[in-house]
Amino acid sequence: MSFSISNALARIKQDVAAALAPEAIRAASRQVGHAWRERRLDPVTTVHLFLQQVLHGNAACAHVRHWAGKTFTAEAYCQARARLPLALFERLLVSTRDALLPRDDVREEGRRTWLVDGTGFSMSDVPELRELFGQPGGQAEGCGFPVAHLLAAFCHRTGMLLEAAVAPLRTHDLADVGRLHACMRPGDVLVADRAFCSFAHLAILLAAGLHGVFRMHQRTRVDFRARRPHGGKGRPSSRWLKRLGREDQLVVAFKPKERPSWMTDEEYEALPESITVRELRYRTSRPGFRTQVVTLATTLLDADDDPGDALAELYGSRWRAETNLRHLKQTMGMDVLRCRTLEGVLKEVMVYAIAYNLVCAAAAESARRQDVEPSRISFIDALRWIAEGADPATLDRLLVLPHRPGRYEPRVRKRRPKQFPLMQKTRKQLKEDLMKRSKEGLT
Repeated sequence: MSFSISNALARIKQDVAAALAPEAIRAASRQVGHAWRERRLDPVTTVHLFLQQVLHGNAACAHVRHWAGKTFTAEAYCQARARLPLALFERLLVSTRDALLPRDDVREEGRRTWLVDGTGFSMSDVPELRELFGQPGGQAEGCGFPVAHLLAAFCHRTGMLLEAAVAPLRTHDLADVGRLHACMRPGDVLVADRAFCSFAHLAILLAAGLHGVFRMHQRTRVDFRARRPHGGKGRPSSRWLKRLGREDQLVVAFKPKERPSWMTDEEYEALPESITVRELRYRTSRPGFRTQVVTLATTLLDADDDPGDALAELYGSRWRAETNLRHLKQTMGMDVLRCRTLEGVLKEVMVYAIAYNLVCAAAAESARRQDVEPSRISFIDALRWIAEGADPATLDRLLVLPHRPGRYEPRVRKRRPKQFPLMQKTRKQLKEDLMKRSKEGLT
């Protein structure tokens, strides 16, 4: 990392500049038990170059030497990255995250709010990664790429990444949600889609002193009639408890008879037999579109402290998690990772998380100086500002996007891909077929 970027980080926040300072990296290396000898690519230089590489779109290793100011080969750089333990990158992520994340969020009572969502990313097609992560269905072996499942939690206001859990492709979102809970403090609020809405997850949140605001699962029956019956065919399984407002009520939810697939027997047995849950419903409308009905389940039970309109607005902002994942995967290039080993892939994810948080920090500071919400600062403009080590005095000139509430766009691509057929055979088999047809054409 060049001196100009270090200087820029210091202007954003001294704590994060200190967390990535040479002595801090050396101290972290010693703490994780890593020993090294002084060489051209020592831990400090390697970490800084790795971060710079990711900030430049995960550029090729052969390109790194052009901005390093030192002479070395791509192979030497790859070996230097491989020497550093994964624990070092995990520790650096924690230290930079703690320095950057706000102590509270927009809620007056000081409770921080996190947006949680899952996605996937692909990597090199090598046997080790293919066996560990798996491939999407319908692909012959050697004709596709391994894909990992990523579960991420983002700060509601600034978009900063709290934690990222990597797992095999066919992993339920809730299987790794405990890792996210461990990084939170009592009173924090999780906002997520219906995949996270289950009795088990709500009970786990309550036991940890956390709260959740989730869209109700589509198979859960909800009835807002007072004192309505429960249990039996066609009826809600929950028992009505109290009415808080129009289509806003408290119910008692009961432990399901079957254990969720993502839980162990011991975890399932530890769940309480029942919990109190708040159910509420609201409607959204857009010109030319059918009115959409949204039903929420939450552990925030006090309607005075958390009015229904405020919860509806909070859940409506859940889409920011999708935008944050797009920044991470598309704008920064994490959609396809390059390492060919498990440890290498996990290191890449850690460095991407660090770099992403640095960009969010720059955007948040620019937003403060320009008196706008952090979400209105152009992410790619902040990324370029960090990557190029721009003059810190220009931070207050980052591009401010127009305020477009309720904006929506179809998830389609206008630019057509090349009309080549998809690979149905391995490259070796295809080459053999080409050679065979070529020989037949000569005879």
